[in-house]
Amino acid sequence: MNFKTIVVSGANGNLGRSVSEYFLTQGWKVVGLVRQGHLPVSEHSNYDEFVVDLSNEADVQEVVIDIVEKYSTIDVLVHTAGGFVMGNFLDTTIQKVRQQIDLNFATAYHLSRSVVAQMVHQKKGNIFLIGAASARYPLHSKGVAAYTLSKSMLIQLAYLIESEHKKDNVFAHIVMPSIIDTPQNRIDMPHADFSKWESPEKIAQIIERFINSDQVEILVSEEWNR
Repeated sequence: MNFKTIVVSGANGNLGRSVSEYFLTQGWKVVGLVRQGHLPVSEHSNYDEFVVDLSNEADVQEVVIDIVEKYSTIDVLVHTAGGFVMGNFLDTTIQKVRQQIDLNFATAYHLSRSVVAQMVHQKKGNIFLIGAASARYPLHSKGVAAYTLSKSMLIQLAYLIESEHKKDNVFAHIVMPSIIDTPQNRIDMPHADFSKWESPEKIAQIIERFINSDQVEILVSEEWNR
């Protein structure tokens, strides 16, 4: 059986692990991208893993070449790698903003450029970037200034890819959850109502639902659409 290939960056993170595990259960070949020094995400026979520094453009280009040489195509990319930091506007230095841009935007930019080039060559593909509802609705961005600014750049990146490469049957999407229910987020926001947060499993299912769709913005929780 020929499996479709999905690349998941940040596969060892909470969301990346859930996305990887979900697509494995759906019969996909999953290629996880992780940083050096992590245990393998899965022992599943259809899971493979590559170590890469997503902040290094040359390193990213090399790993994409390696993946294509091994699997011929990259059908879907889900970019979950990134970082989060709390802070109101007046508490947030430009250094913190630049750090968040490096973590959340630059990594996505490097990986998307290399993967989209391959998808244009193979004449098909889907890119999923993980944004944040706070970037789409700034009234909800209080307390996460640098994070929101960096994630807002991903929205524009998704539209840029879509506008230039929809003709090549390459579709870009920006998935915008409110707050993802992870152990670290519970530590950072101990007084929040966790019941209103989004589960990583739900986000994985939503990603599957929008594969081959031309809808760019995917808002996970409609409660934020106000």
